[in-house]
Amino acid sequence: MELTYEQLARYIDHTLLKPEASKLEVKKLCQEAAGLGFYSVCVNPVYLDDVVELLRGSKVKVGTVVGFPLGANAPEVKAFEANDAILRGTQELDMVMSIGAFKSGDLNLVREDIDGVVSSAKRNSVLVKVIIETAFLSEEEMRIACRLCERAGADFVKTSTGWGPRGATVEDVKLIRSFLSPRIRVKAAGGIRTAAQAVSLIEAGADRIGTSAGVKIMEEFKSSY
Repeated sequence: MELTYEQLARYIDHTLLKPEASKLEVKKLCQEAAGLGFYSVCVNPVYLDDVVELLRGSKVKVGTVVGFPLGANAPEVKAFEANDAILRGTQELDMVMSIGAFKSGDLNLVREDIDGVVSSAKRNSVLVKVIIETAFLSEEEMRIACRLCERAGADFVKTSTGWGPRGATVEDVKLIRSFLSPRIRVKAAGGIRTAAQAVSLIEAGADRIGTSAGVKIMEEFKSSY
């Protein structure tokens, strides 16, 4: 797969989700995203108002997280968090599936969990990416999780939070892609720090790359590809 510099940039969700992130770092993140032509930024909800203002007039989309990083909030809390973020101007939501409920076999709760976020998002033309945290799932569990996400109307299935035992792998991306219809897209995230990783994940079927190392990846790509 031949990618140009500009095409690779449009795959990237420039991400800053560490707990100690400062307003100054968030401002730098937005400046980098706008300067390099990244698709979006993704920040913790506390900085959503700042990011909406910083990116006003740019082509960079605004994203935030729901139930991050554990996915262990009650469905009602996630729905409220999603609604609040939508009212404040987010264009994309990366929600963490209720992984404990899923592993316990409580699929009704998982459906409710995803449905509550997706229903609010759809009314407001906001994209939803559901993080299934592949490091905790078997291949069959990944298949079931993907089906749940698709039936709920999610726009993306996302591999990882970056806080689990491991992040995105080529194998996981290929599996997720094989479990989904062409309508729903795949986001790879977690531990993506090099241009080679990003390109290999895109070649495996990723439609979006979530990373905090976007600037480094673009520098490597420019010098090596």
